[in-house]
Amino acid sequence: MSETRPLTPEGAPRQPGALKLLSGDANPELSRKIGEVLGEPVAAMRITRFADGEYDVKIAESVRGADVFLIQPTCQPVSENLIQLFIILDALRRASAGRITAVIPYYGYARKEKKTQARDPISAKLMADIITLAGANRVIALDLHADAIQGFFDIPVDHLTAEKLLVDYIRKLHLPNAVIVSPDVGGAKRVGDLARLLDLPIAFVYKRRPKDDVVSEQRVVGDVDGMDVVVVDDLISTGGTLVGVSQALRRAGATSIRVLATRGVLAGDAVDKLASSPIEEIVITDS
Repeated sequence: MSETRPLTPEGAPRQPGALKLLSGDANPELSRKIGEVLGEPVAAMRITRFADGEYDVKIAESVRGADVFLIQPTCQPVSENLIQLFIILDALRRASAGRITAVIPYYGYARKEKKTQARDPISAKLMADIITLAGANRVIALDLHADAIQGFFDIPVDHLTAEKLLVDYIRKLHLPNAVIVSPDVGGAKRVGDLARLLDLPIAFVYKRRPKDDVVSEQRVVGDVDGMDVVVVDDLISTGGTLVGVSQALRRAGATSIRVLATRGVLAGDAVDKLASSPIEEIVITDS
């Protein structure tokens, strides 16, 4: 009697337990750490460039029927890391991988999840379409800039959060008079969830943006006078917003100011700007 095994849409036999970890060039150290935790080495893959700068990918071992997890955050340089992600996904699909999960701790172009003015693109949706077209069967992301991005995919999305890590860190600080602060109205839910777990009060900073990465007005909503402030955000980009937020918090009477963020893009002179701000400590994950 012949054995019958389930087939993928591409016709490749599924091999339960045949786990393969692959890593792009975006954050190989994170991939290595994940492999150590799982007891699974990162599979060999060679990523090179042609003379004109285009990427070429060679997967050095068979992935036929395997359950593949490709780890590739789309951090700086965002567009190059995205192109690399697309090409590796395509290579895995053509190599008859059984299932391909794209692990994207930092999802690039997430700040364009909606149109804010006429003739705007919705870049986050476009990225989702290309990731699916390239060959991903599932996506794992961390603290997406907007929850709505999960709905941009026609494949399953596991939206993870760094909430537990942040909560544990805040508890270890043993701050006597702490308040959790969102740097904007949009992050109020994230901050509210953390505050409930910690049984702490919350506040947020209202800001008006005449255009992207430019803030013209910032006002603290909530009581921070004489308190140890912990600002929580999903990412730090140019640092300009956080500098303004920290100045507004200091004017409102904050005793100390710390910032916890899932990821630090830290574009341009962000590090220098933050170093000269009232912020005492900045903590980010390695995602």
